[in-house]
Amino acid sequence: MAKLGDFLKSINQSKENIMDEDTLSEKEYPAFVVNRTLSYFLDTVMYASEVNTHPHLDNKLQFDYLLNSIRSNRRFTRWLKPDEDEDIEAIKIYYGYNYQKARDVAKILTGEQLSLIHKHLEKGGLKNDRREKGNSNKLGGFG
Repeated sequence: MAKLGDFLKSINQSKENIMDEDTLSEKEYPAFVVNRTLSYFLDTVMYASEVNTHPHLDNKLQFDYLLNSIRSNRRFTRWLKPDEDEDIEAIKIYYGYNYQKARDVAKILTGEQLSLIHKHLEKGGLKNDRREKGNSNKLGGFG
């Protein structure tokens, strides 16, 4: 049973055809994820793009193409994730909107309206800076 890391290691480094060894691995081959991972590197982006233009091909054909076309090299990267916007998250909670609608509303709202939304969503309690300035040297009234 091959995992994503096994497929990527085989394509990038070891050049072992793991689909020939295990017949079930052809069904487990995540073509989209492999292509996305290879698209992060300058030397493999064109190969990943070429495979993406032929999604109707069998998984074994896609894997064999990448395995025999890409030169052996160590390639590691973290997946890019979108940054979370505090304003959009606040709008989603305040109005109950989904991400797309909250993004559209964020373009319309003014800074003052956004600050009111953030103020309304504050949970209360002491902030970290108040704890440090205030009663940090008192030990529950015993000091």
